[in-house]
Amino acid sequence: MPARNPFAEYTQNKILSASPAEVTLMLYEGAIKFCNIAIMAIESGETEKAHVNIKKTQRIIEEFRNTLDHKYEVAEEFDKIYIYLLQRLLDANMTKDKAILEEVNMHLRSVRDTWKEVMKRCNQA
Repeated sequence: MPARNPFAEYTQNKILSASPAEVTLMLYEGAIKFCNIAIMAIESGETEKAHVNIKKTQRIIEEFRNTLDHKYEVAEEFDKIYIYLLQRLLDANMTKDKAILEEVNMHLRSVRDTWKEVMKRCNQA
């Protein structure tokens, strides 16, 4: 029988018990984390590690695109942002340019912070 991993169990329970808004916030945090790891990997010359983490960031953003509800006008604006970020991540992955990843991370942090504010306001309503 495999050893029990309390951290993995905690993480799984945290995700399973989270609201959709909280899961979205966790995904933004994950994308930022993976982007940061990719930046550090580029700085240390670990191109494969950079590639893997850029791809993880891309998959999160692709999931955001796939789950947009296009009956709302704002979804079109988010789609444009996500398309732009995906193109920049592709550029960064091809060139291993940390400046591009820093730009992507700046945008991800901005959207994440806006999301946090929306969550805060909705909880006060």
